[in-house]
Amino acid sequence: MPIYSMEQARTQAAVSDFIRGVYNWMGIGLVLTAVTAMMVASNTTLLQLIFGNRLIFFGLIIAELALVFSISARVRRMQASTATALFVLYAILNGATLSVIFLAYTKAVIANTFFVCAGMFIATSVYAMTTKRDLSAWGSFLFMGLIGIIIASVVNLFVRSSAMTMMVSYLGVIVFVGLTAYDTQKLKAMAAGELAVSGAELARKGAIIGALALYLDFVNLFLMLLRIFGGSRE
Repeated sequence: MPIYSMEQARTQAAVSDFIRGVYNWMGIGLVLTAVTAMMVASNTTLLQLIFGNRLIFFGLIIAELALVFSISARVRRMQASTATALFVLYAILNGATLSVIFLAYTKAVIANTFFVCAGMFIATSVYAMTTKRDLSAWGSFLFMGLIGIIIASVVNLFVRSSAMTMMVSYLGVIVFVGLTAYDTQKLKAMAAGELAVSGAELARKGAIIGALALYLDFVNLFLMLLRIFGGSRE
């Protein structure tokens, strides 16, 4: 086999391993979140502890935000094992706070929404992986859309408008589908670039930060779809 062909084969194998690692860790995060949410939702004591005490609830929210910013900003200076542990901890804490959806929506609606979300996520990821179109220009528009969603959501906490809730939800679906495509293509480029020739330590940390990005896209897309489909408990 020619030397260049062997090098291409090694590079392609490294890219495939990296992408597989990203989706494996994302899947692990989602499973941990789902299992934690169901466990908390079925335990009256834990529900009362988390949602009956504002200090604990907002403490968990702040801890989640701190973990996301810590992983995103300091991942290169961390050990791969530390980044992995923080990601796992974040997924568990997020499951605890998201357990409230089992009180607000029926299990049937949650399950149906999850499958719809998974289908949209997979289709978007496949598109981003296979298209030759450069999606990097979407970044600034998607970021502005995300800021708009955050501002509108905060305002709606005081306005409590159902119409604004639906508008934000539909906009959120568009934004997070776009972010899924954008992040997926960015990870593909990362895998084919520096990570393809880097050591296992850097590749593992890259897989964790990639898994976190796609995990956040998936969870937020799921929550937006859940608002749209409704099905709240009577």
